[in-house]
Amino acid sequence: MWSHLERGSSPVDWCESNYSISPMIAEFVNTISNVLFFLFPPVLIHLFQGYARSFNPAINILWVLLMVVGLSSAYFHATLSLVGQLLDELAILWVFMAAFAMFLPKRYFPKFLRGNRRVLAMYSTFASIVCTGLLVMHPKANAFALMTLAVPAMSFLFMELNRVKCPRVYRLGLRCAAVCFLAMFCWIIDRMFCDAWLSINFPYMHGIWHVLIFIASYTALVLFAYFNVSDERPEQTPQLRYWPRNDFELGVPYIVIKHPYKKDENLAI
Repeated sequence: MWSHLERGSSPVDWCESNYSISPMIAEFVNTISNVLFFLFPPVLIHLFQGYARSFNPAINILWVLLMVVGLSSAYFHATLSLVGQLLDELAILWVFMAAFAMFLPKRYFPKFLRGNRRVLAMYSTFASIVCTGLLVMHPKANAFALMTLAVPAMSFLFMELNRVKCPRVYRLGLRCAAVCFLAMFCWIIDRMFCDAWLSINFPYMHGIWHVLIFIASYTALVLFAYFNVSDERPEQTPQLRYWPRNDFELGVPYIVIKHPYKKDENLAI
């Protein structure tokens, strides 16, 4: 176990040169590029106060998990340890599974769930535990396995966008998908064309991936939060807004409940 905590014990090493900027941080840019994972979630927790109070307080779990992802990723890139790699990948897995349990539309529920989101949450937790064990056993394949989770996530996003009637939500969905694809492109070219980036002294595409994937991730969670209210509580009339100015659509999106009332405890997980 102690050997897995050692610096450089991970089989994964990204394109950025190790210890080229700081003698204490293996991949400096890849480490500090996780800063958005720390800065934005507290803002989102504040902006989603009304949503959490009127609809589902479990939304805050997702914002906290994003912070865990940022912390784990920063630790991994700072040390390149196997434990850091596993923590980074497991944090991403749990964000996916928590969002799945919270936002999967009930029309897609298997019949045996009978529309019960709490039961879905229990099955998702069990699946997460099993997958955690598999990820620990086969760390070399983890990154590619986790990337495949983006496929069903984007599929659900496009299916929900085809149902949405609000142009503002639709535009945000298209921007989210574009940023997600651009992020994955940066991840792939960092892995496959490292020599080319080193030749121009810019081995930082993985750092750009961190920035883009955070933007895509939190934007997708905002969208699915909107879809969730629209499906299960349409009478509450969810609205997409932006901070700091509502007329600036490149700001931070969030959801407000226009007609709030006391939440139904059976819907929260």
